[in-house]
Amino acid sequence: MASHAQQNPGPDLTQGVPLSAFGDGPLLKGRVGKEEVLLARVGDEVMAVGASCTHYGGPLAEGIVVDGTVRCPWHHACFSLRTGEALGAPAFDALSCWKVERNGDRIVVREKAEPANKPAALPSGQPEDIVIVGGGAAGFACAEMLRRHGYDGRLTMLSDDADPPCDRPNLSKDYLAGDAPEEWIPLRQDDFYAQNRIDLHLKAAVQRIDAAARTVVMQDGRAFPFDRLLLATGAEPVRLPIPGSEREHVLTLRSLADSRNLIERARTGRAAVVLGSGFIGLEVAASLRARGLDVHVVSLDERPLEAVLGTELGDFIRALHEQHGVAFHMGTSIARIEPGKVMLNNGRELAADLVVVGVGVRPRVALAEEAGLAVDRGVVVNEMLETSAPGIFAAGDVARWRDPASGKMQRIEHWVVAERQGQAAARNMLGAARPFRDVPFFWSAHYDVTIRYVGHAQAWDDIEVDGDIAAQDCIVRYRKGGRIIAAAAIGRDVQALECELALEPA
Repeated sequence: MASHAQQNPGPDLTQGVPLSAFGDGPLLKGRVGKEEVLLARVGDEVMAVGASCTHYGGPLAEGIVVDGTVRCPWHHACFSLRTGEALGAPAFDALSCWKVERNGDRIVVREKAEPANKPAALPSGQPEDIVIVGGGAAGFACAEMLRRHGYDGRLTMLSDDADPPCDRPNLSKDYLAGDAPEEWIPLRQDDFYAQNRIDLHLKAAVQRIDAAARTVVMQDGRAFPFDRLLLATGAEPVRLPIPGSEREHVLTLRSLADSRNLIERARTGRAAVVLGSGFIGLEVAASLRARGLDVHVVSLDERPLEAVLGTELGDFIRALHEQHGVAFHMGTSIARIEPGKVMLNNGRELAADLVVVGVGVRPRVALAEEAGLAVDRGVVVNEMLETSAPGIFAAGDVARWRDPASGKMQRIEHWVVAERQGQAAARNMLGAARPFRDVPFFWSAHYDVTIRYVGHAQAWDDIEVDGDIAAQDCIVRYRKGGRIIAAAAIGRDVQALECELALEPA
């Protein structure tokens, strides 16, 4: 981000800029001293906020303005231009706000504004006890939003992970590749939970949920009462019944502990076999190649990611990985795993100091089923993310809800979706009664190529390619019944944002 700022620092806003400097657009980046500041024009009003997204530092000047907000081009975080608040994940920290002076048609910015006031007091009758089961994206986002909106009751978070909530997308990307230090991985440092009176319990195994008695019962006998409950139990990796799959060098990747284990084994390993050619499998393959391992990808599919991205993008992704030295074995699987090697169904033998199984996940619905909640390939929720039991909500990989566009039930395993649902559940626990209607979004990194995907296409009638996939400059639109239902973009960040906006329910 520093090199970007040095190459294009923008005008000195303390000296002022004319309105004409905006040109035809609503955004203009400038600087006040050493700080980058974003000017945004909304109608006749000009506002000023920090110029970098608080998630990964994305350049907000390259984003879009929608109804008094700015959206980041990298990972689609959304901020209020008036208060700086991070309204939509994956960002949680607010932007700085700056005072704007008008002198005719000239805009001057010299000093920061005071932070926005806390939200208005909540109405009476708020729940005394809220319990969150799960320490992933949805659980963390719910807890953070509850406190941000002024909830003052007891807030308990029960996680069976050994580590606090972390930036899970990084576990298969930069962190696994060795490009991100571990201090980047926690979503918040340990003192955040104490300062915000979030009673976080790690390695906390829930035995059952008593929906009638409004109690969460732990395996160690403790019990936590609740007035509102969020089920954010997520999903767990699928383990296939392959002979030898119980060996210590056969790994899955879901938690920070899993990623640490994989990194440790990669230090001494020379060859890795990845079973599965989906996003996680291919991101792991790219990260292990960055660490210098020989990598083989084994998959029953004809081409990588074809079911999600289609033929052309699938072929492009395969060619990209092959250019970086990954070998593909498509249309086959692993017959058995032995020390230092695997045998494929086609009879081929591959060296394997470690094996990574990335063939998908299944939602963790056992607690919901035993509690008598409606379950159908996930925990069924209404548009407010409330389950069949009043006061019990579900969010993230475990939740199954009705898509407002198609009218079909869906369950989506995307990080940003989980965070946004956690935030929506928090608001609704406090009485907002706002339907969850966000358009799904995810990103996937492969070497120097990032794919940004909006919408959700389980099937399509045709695919329209705008641009040149091989040149890494394209947006691929997926149509069903004559309507665009999803899009995948490479090098077309603004178009991806615009497509997301077009997919939002009216």
